[in-house]
Amino acid sequence: MLPRWSRAVIHLSKLRSFNSIELGKDFSLIHRQSYAAVAPAPAPSADSFPPTKSSVNLDKMFWSKPCSLALAPYSPLRVEDPKYEGIRRIVLKMMLFYSKQSKSIRGANVLYRRVLSQVDKPAIYEVFSLEKTFRMTFSLLVLHMWLCLRRLKAEGKDGVELGQYVYEIYNHDVELRVSKAGVNLLLTKWMKELEKIFYGNIVAYDAALLPEATHEELTEVIWRNIFSDDGTSKPDAAALHTVQAMARYVRREISCLSLTDKEAMFSGNFMFTPLESSSADSVRR
Repeated sequence: MLPRWSRAVIHLSKLRSFNSIELGKDFSLIHRQSYAAVAPAPAPSADSFPPTKSSVNLDKMFWSKPCSLALAPYSPLRVEDPKYEGIRRIVLKMMLFYSKQSKSIRGANVLYRRVLSQVDKPAIYEVFSLEKTFRMTFSLLVLHMWLCLRRLKAEGKDGVELGQYVYEIYNHDVELRVSKAGVNLLLTKWMKELEKIFYGNIVAYDAALLPEATHEELTEVIWRNIFSDDGTSKPDAAALHTVQAMARYVRREISCLSLTDKEAMFSGNFMFTPLESSSADSVRR
């Protein structure tokens, strides 16, 4: 049986539109989503949130040859299972600590932390001149979840099952973020709406990578789901080079993840391309 997030993607690819929602005064308006046509999710008003100026040259970024994102064996960022011996190991084995499910859950937790390390840091907002609002963080979170789920799916049944664990962790985290933003009444309703947006975005991003899709389609989808604040379907001249840079970043991360081995993905021992430096073309470990 297909996991819930896989079934929902198939189902949502047939849907026409979703209802508008507004998540309290601390939330940006999440506009009507029409993912059959890949409708935009408007960003906060420029009057409320003055744009941040990027200090990097985006035109020179994300052109380098893709490489594996796996952490080196000696990297201090690696997370390893504790190596217990003797009685302790026997007891933990009896408690199913070393079962496939337990290992998958631990790997999923580490993997999701890698997503958060990219989305919650200031670097990605500074590089792409984005305001750190709930809607923006949610949009970037969905984008990076899609990158991971897409890679895991390439590993077949085991990858899809691990993706389900990652999705459940993500869903719990989003619920905490919604509550923290001040929405406590009708929380279930808002979570259902955000879930629809999540799956709709996955359908949109997948469609932009189909063989028959044009090269510009990914740029347009990223514009509509992350950058657009006026409902336009294509980026204007002022924003074009920024949106194109993010599209290059996404394509490069897809290629890098495809070069990242199964063990690194399943254990979460990888890192997205770091954006802290002025040149994100070099991957530091």
